Amino acid sequence: MNWPDYLFSFKGRASRQQYWLMMLLSLPFAIAGALFDARQGQEPLQGTGVFFLLPVVWPGLAVTIKRWHDRDKSGWWVLINLIPIIGDIWSLVENGFLKGTSGENRFGPDPLAKDNLAVPRER
Repeated sequence: MNWPDYLFSFKGRASRQQYWLMMLLSLPFAIAGALFDARQGQEPLQGTGVFFLLPVVWPGLAVTIKRWHDRDKSGWWVLINLIPIIGDIWSLVENGFLKGTSGENRFGPDPLAKDNLAVPRER
């Protein structure tokens, strides 16, 4: 898997390491948006600062869907995040802490297999 596939494709699987890497890459955008809102006197990420997150919405969604695929579940499970509090906790536990399916599943090869790297590589 290369970087464009990792960030923009909804096909395949992603390891926990790849999931946490995407969450870490999103953090500076969230901080910038929160700081922008704070300077405007608004609640963090409830004003115009939320637009700072736009560059990471699609990549974050793509990686999260691939992480659900690694758990051998449909990407539609990403919608569980729409349930307040419980959905976020469920998604965090499933995607951030539980191991994916060992070996190949219906969504592709194991991202932790010896012939695959844990992080995207260039072709």
